[in-house]
Amino acid sequence: MPGVFQAPIRQDIVHFVHYNLAKNRRQAHAVFQKAGMEHSAESWGTGRAVARIPRIAGSGTRAASQGAFGNMCRHGRMFAPLKIWRRWHRKVNLTEKRHAIASAIAASAVPSLVMARGHKIMNVPEVPLVINKLNVPKTKELLKILKNFGLQDELDRVRDSRRVRNGQGKLRHHYTLKKGPLIIYDSNDNQVKRAARNIPGVDTLNVNRLNILQLCPGGHLGRMLIWTQSAFAKLHELYGTTQFGSKLKHDYHIEDSILSNADIKRIINSDEIQKVIRDPKTTSRGVVQRKNPLNNRGAMKSLNPFSELKKAEIEKAAKEAKAKRAEQIKGKRTQKKVADKSVKTLLAALEDSSKIAPKEKFVEHDDDVFQDTNVAVGIEEEVEEVVEKAPEDKKDAKKDEKKKEVKKEEKKEEKKKEKGTKK
Repeated sequence: MPGVFQAPIRQDIVHFVHYNLAKNRRQAHAVFQKAGMEHSAESWGTGRAVARIPRIAGSGTRAASQGAFGNMCRHGRMFAPLKIWRRWHRKVNLTEKRHAIASAIAASAVPSLVMARGHKIMNVPEVPLVINKLNVPKTKELLKILKNFGLQDELDRVRDSRRVRNGQGKLRHHYTLKKGPLIIYDSNDNQVKRAARNIPGVDTLNVNRLNILQLCPGGHLGRMLIWTQSAFAKLHELYGTTQFGSKLKHDYHIEDSILSNADIKRIINSDEIQKVIRDPKTTSRGVVQRKNPLNNRGAMKSLNPFSELKKAEIEKAAKEAKAKRAEQIKGKRTQKKVADKSVKTLLAALEDSSKIAPKEKFVEHDDDVFQDTNVAVGIEEEVEEVVEKAPEDKKDAKKDEKKKEVKKEEKKEEKKKEKGTKK
């Protein structure tokens, strides 16, 4: 077995190399250089409450004053139009390409990877498959050999996968076909290339010109490879081993494996590892909730031990202020009760005086009503006696009212005299 099959399977390198090399098949293309720019348009500038996009000149047509040139405008150019001088192709390091090819060859010898890619290899005797007599000139003979080695199911799978391509690509390449086995031959076995070119899905490749695009279509490892005996023997000279370098490729060595066994899950779950490692933790601390010291007494006490004393002093002062306020309110209420009682006694005295006083008498004279002066004088004397018993401020208020009434009467008399003199 050649040493290249012991190379590490590096999916990351294979994907990177395939991604960049696949771009080298592209042809340069671009849009017309003047597309969207063939308008007589100019910006109106500022001050007209419209956007500063260039606008088509003229009037009387629907195109006049329409926006032009911009990618947001009708019949405008595209954003960042493609140019033919774009960097269409990519260069990849030579050693990196060789590592990717070595990984692809090593992956083709793993049946699980080959089957995961979709190949039907249940009836194939071994992987990798090496056939010593593949250099036949006829397609019929080659088909017979492939059927004898259990590849009939694989060929049927490829033939049945033929379908019409999606999208507008069906106008260029009408059908699509899945990838089948890849026959790798040496320069001495050129006839197999001619015999296999009419078999659907079967490709051929020279061992001296191995290509990652054919070994890993789509960047996926595990294509089914069929080797001729001479091509398989030449792998030792092309890639060498991990100890000795290649004879045909200058200064190339197969990449060393970091792990002898890449099945990490199997390593971790092995008895040797499980004896050494500690038991898993069952308890967890969980999330510690941060408490607000302004609302939580315990948190405040941890920050300020004297907060409890200060709070007790504040509560004591609040209680004293509350008691003092209650006493003040109680005193005001007693004063109000005394005042209300005095007012009630005064009103009762007034009512009693009104009952004792004689009723008012009215005398009619020449259709004029006059109040008896003696009755009025008696009532006024009784009122004065009651007023004297009232507080001094009430007496002053009544005196002021009397003065005002006297002044009003004097003013009325003066007005009457003035009217009499005028007449």
